[in-house]
Amino acid sequence: MGFDLESVAEATSGAIGALVSTTILYPLDTCKTKYQAEVRAQNQQKYRNISDVFWEAISTRQVLSLYQGLGTKNLQSFISQFIYFYGYSFFKRLYLKKSGNKTMGTKANLIVAAAAGACTVIVTQPLDTASSRMQTSEFGKSKGLWKTLSEGTWIEAFDGLGISLLLTSNPSIQYTVFDQLKQKLLIGQLSKRTGTESSPEALSAFSAFALGAVSKCIASCLTYPAIRCKVMIQAADDNEEGSNEVQEKSHKTKKTVLDAFYAIWRREGPLGFFKGLQAQILKTVLSSALLLMIKEKITKSTWVLLIALKRFLFLKQSRLKNA
Repeated sequence: MGFDLESVAEATSGAIGALVSTTILYPLDTCKTKYQAEVRAQNQQKYRNISDVFWEAISTRQVLSLYQGLGTKNLQSFISQFIYFYGYSFFKRLYLKKSGNKTMGTKANLIVAAAAGACTVIVTQPLDTASSRMQTSEFGKSKGLWKTLSEGTWIEAFDGLGISLLLTSNPSIQYTVFDQLKQKLLIGQLSKRTGTESSPEALSAFSAFALGAVSKCIASCLTYPAIRCKVMIQAADDNEEGSNEVQEKSHKTKKTVLDAFYAIWRREGPLGFFKGLQAQILKTVLSSALLLMIKEKITKSTWVLLIALKRFLFLKQSRLKNA
């Protein structure tokens, strides 16, 4: 299909939106991740709720440690969102071109979103593993990206890959719901326009925020047990303090999904699968809503800049040929 300008614009705006939203909400993400990673009986829990993690950082004068792993997380977010939005937009346009349809149904949307998500996960899994280990490390003792990855084998850098692939259903559900609601919301605006637009339609900031919040909330509730198991698998080995026996058991329960499920069931019961759900919804809803709001507002600007750049490069190439 050649150079897909609209897909590049979608990918760039999505990646920038991810970068901004990740940075703003990172302290909340760190508290949430450390809270989710702890698996203990109720009378032995270090953190009774997510606020305990925040107060621990304050009491130990390690407030800046709430940002440990931010660079790695931002790198992962930028790369993953660029790949995801580019893949989603590209495969969507390819499907519409091949099928001859003007819109894409829910089933096709889910398949396209899942394919884009799977490609993203495979490329960025080592960064995801490293950022999780850095976040769940003891405050003030987080290591750098290379040191975190080099402590284990490259196979360990892909810890949780299987469940991450399973969780591609999360953004698939989210962006499918968002895209379908967006189309319905814009159809009235499009019908009122007499001419055709050369750039993609954009939602208002409020509409994008609201639709992003609703779509992510639905996706998070459906996939949360798997999300928590993924955090356990990728958490730093020193997350749980105590005897060497406890640490050894903790290390073993972080290797497979079945072990993680069994550890939660044995130590926390059925409700343990939803421990931290409120914090997950709060963080992911705000993050996705901010991401989609920022993406919607800068997509047109990105589109215009890319067109200008393309024309500049074309004119420059033409002059070189004529010289």
